[in-house]
Amino acid sequence: MVRAGLTAERVTLAGAELADEVGLDRVSMSQLARRLGVRDASLYAHVRGLEDLRGRIALLAADEKTIRIAEATAGRAGRDALIAFADAWRDYAHAHPGRYAATQAGIRIDPALAARAPGPRRAMELTYGILRGYALAEPDLTDAVRLLRSALHGFVTLEASGGFAHQRSPQESWVRALDALHTLLAHWPPSRAKDPA
Repeated sequence: MVRAGLTAERVTLAGAELADEVGLDRVSMSQLARRLGVRDASLYAHVRGLEDLRGRIALLAADEKTIRIAEATAGRAGRDALIAFADAWRDYAHAHPGRYAATQAGIRIDPALAARAPGPRRAMELTYGILRGYALAEPDLTDAVRLLRSALHGFVTLEASGGFAHQRSPQESWVRALDALHTLLAHWPPSRAKDPA
């Protein structure tokens, strides 16, 4: 029998909260059932298992992070938009480490769920939109998107794991890194001509 009030959304949110507390890779169905005060079997009426739960957490987090970024970047362009985008990304990663990890983990997500979730698609639209402000066109635009995502993810991941042991504060390095990214994007190098075969 399904416990009254238990829904896929409630299970997902509880799983996301647990992931933020203990780490995404340490979340188990048993732990989640205890948190919700139900038997393990009750969860399977709402999610198919741990992989499905992680996929749902990833979609929830993508939606949340995208909303934060959209709010932060609204009405901004160029350097201001880049900084607002990056700060919102970093703030979300700090506030919700388990959820953030789900967005970066390459988790297999049920295609039917993914099709109904606007977060991942909207995130790409926002990212490409910010970088179009630098007058980039394909294939440079996609290269710049990959660079930006790599730089932001690399920084927040190293920061969260204690990878910045130097006495200079990570915040000071963050500000300089964003300045450097802006300069690079504003002066994107021309594509090299392919060598003749």
